[in-house]
Amino acid sequence: MKTGRSMLWGVIALLMTATCVAAPRSPMAHPAAVVLRVDGPISPASADYVVRGIEQADSMHATAVVLELDTPGGLSSSMRDVIKAILASPVPVIGYVAPSGARAASAGTYILYACHIAAMAPATNMGAATPVSLTGGGSVPLPASSSGKPAAPGESTEMRKVTNDAVAYIRALAERRGRNADWAEKAVRDAVSVSADEALELHVIDLMAPDIPTLLADVDGRKVETAAGSRVLQTRGASLETITPGARSQFLGVIANPSVAYILLLLGLGGLVMEGMHPGGVLPGVVGAICLLLALYAFQLLPVNFAGLGLIVLGVILIVSEAFVPAYGVLGTGGVVAFVIGSVILMDTGVPGYGIALPVVIGIAIVAAAILVGIVWMAMRSHKRPVVSGREEMIGAIGEVVADFEGRGAVHVHGERWQARSDVPLQRGQAVAVTAMHGLVLDVKPLVVPKEAPP
Repeated sequence: MKTGRSMLWGVIALLMTATCVAAPRSPMAHPAAVVLRVDGPISPASADYVVRGIEQADSMHATAVVLELDTPGGLSSSMRDVIKAILASPVPVIGYVAPSGARAASAGTYILYACHIAAMAPATNMGAATPVSLTGGGSVPLPASSSGKPAAPGESTEMRKVTNDAVAYIRALAERRGRNADWAEKAVRDAVSVSADEALELHVIDLMAPDIPTLLADVDGRKVETAAGSRVLQTRGASLETITPGARSQFLGVIANPSVAYILLLLGLGGLVMEGMHPGGVLPGVVGAICLLLALYAFQLLPVNFAGLGLIVLGVILIVSEAFVPAYGVLGTGGVVAFVIGSVILMDTGVPGYGIALPVVIGIAIVAAAILVGIVWMAMRSHKRPVVSGREEMIGAIGEVVADFEGRGAVHVHGERWQARSDVPLQRGQAVAVTAMHGLVLDVKPLVVPKEAPP
């Protein structure tokens, strides 16, 4: 009996083992191709999305990653993060400029050169990879703008160093992938661009394809070198798995938006100013501190012109000073002017997608001007009002009894607590009028004398 049970359990174990061994072979016969879509500037958010997407594709044992690009350019630091992830990827990365009408300009050109396979859809273009150096940005943006050749008149030594570094970088990528390195250098030095047909003819890309399924069918069987060694692409008929940006990438995308970072800065400064003017409010100070820290974090990621940032801070200081110094609008007007100029040049990078929207600047400037007008109006109104202070201001003032008392007690007058004397008993919350002042003690009388209770 025991022998029969042992044989039965042995057969079951054998069947389970066979099932476990055979099961993985079916899905691996047609593994998925992961699709990552970058539509917009190459930013810290998009870099985080691509890096994490490649890591996820590796964990899924994907057959390839299709990096679909439609970008005007972006930040050098973010671009290099993406390229490092591609070069270190054990999964082949297929760069694909799509859909028709898309472009891989500036930073997108470098990324396309770094991919194991470079492809473009019809009616697309790439190029214009000249770097631009910004003072105080912390990153070198790569917009679609022209640059002179090295040693051109008026070109700084720093700019020549940046250009030569970019040339060496893109040539290294071209040589690694066996593509046209001379054209890549022209894209950097002369900001040249090419269409998809020209790119294929010049051996800048490997092929053209109208859509992703066709692209995967065309590259099937090609051999590429990855960080894990040689891989033969088996992409024909592969299913597509699109990875969307996660919560972290979406958060970075929100705060790294120049207009959002700009508004966070203003909310931060405004909150701290309100807390300083009204100590103990707590909420304005907490909100202001959080917004200011988020803005500073965003500015660390973005190419910020610190002269513009300084003008914005100066403008806020001058507008606030107008409330304390009777300058009749002079300080406030200067503050609004400094504020507007600083806002315009804060992220004047020339990189598409990295400027503050003009309607946002105009709207904030109108609000600042309205605040200035309100401050000046209140200052002029208070100037026309006769000023009464000291003993004369207290006589006749209306107060409120703090607690029941007979003879001496405490009252609130003008928001302050005073010692008071009364000839009649007073009750808490009862309204009183100040009749005299003896040092720091007020003589008060009730505005309405309470009726005596019946016997």
